[in-house]
Amino acid sequence: MTRLAEVIKQLETAYPPDRAESWDAVGLVSGDLEQPVRRVLFAVDPVPAVAEEALAWGADLIVVHHPLYLRGTTSVATTSYKGRMLHGLIKHDIALYTAHTNADVANPGVSDALARAVGLVGDLVPLQPFPDDPWRGLGRIGDLPAQVTLAEFAQAALGGLPETARGVWFAGDPDRPVRRVAVSGGSGDSLLGAARAAGVDAFLTADLRHHPASEFVETGGPALLDAPHWATEWPWLPTAAALLDGSGLQVETRVSTLVTDAWTQAART
Repeated sequence: MTRLAEVIKQLETAYPPDRAESWDAVGLVSGDLEQPVRRVLFAVDPVPAVAEEALAWGADLIVVHHPLYLRGTTSVATTSYKGRMLHGLIKHDIALYTAHTNADVANPGVSDALARAVGLVGDLVPLQPFPDDPWRGLGRIGDLPAQVTLAEFAQAALGGLPETARGVWFAGDPDRPVRRVAVSGGSGDSLLGAARAAGVDAFLTADLRHHPASEFVETGGPALLDAPHWATEWPWLPTAAALLDGSGLQVETRVSTLVTDAWTQAART
């Protein structure tokens, strides 16, 4: 029998909680460290649809990227959807665990998986490395196998990421040559300066705001590609599941393919 504590030890070896941002909420949300774990479901978001999938599959643990209670709470009553979901998980002995910014900066982590998904090859280096560890940090920089145009890279990125309603936006000359690329899973506004300083041809991330993106492009920065937040983080799930698959623990893993991106429809001309 594999205990929850053993699974968490494996996860926290790869994604040390002390590497999470100070504002983050990572680790065990609910569950008994001594409870048996046979099946582990990996998902980006702790939402009711994922909880229902876990229950239907017979999961004992859900590992998610996004925290359920990022800013804390004073109540888990069933009067809120989060409270109802958490009650349901506890009732069915399904533990919930979060690996968020500690998975973002890991090596390999969220951005490594994103880089591979959009076609980057060879060694990957952090876009914003830790001062005490140059191989860990936010974002990744890598190279495409061959130079392509920005439009071609955007199309390749679209094909490499899971399908969503919106797709991939890009800013810049469609014919601009692209070979060296920076990526960052999730919201990457804070890394625009690092992408400029790195001298890459393009920077792919999510949740870019209008004014910073506009100024960045107008002042000669790398081309920008903005993909849906959920899509940039989903590629990490299979790599996280593989950690448990290769750990020697007697657990079965499954990666949720439910699209839990917030934007579900797009009106088009």
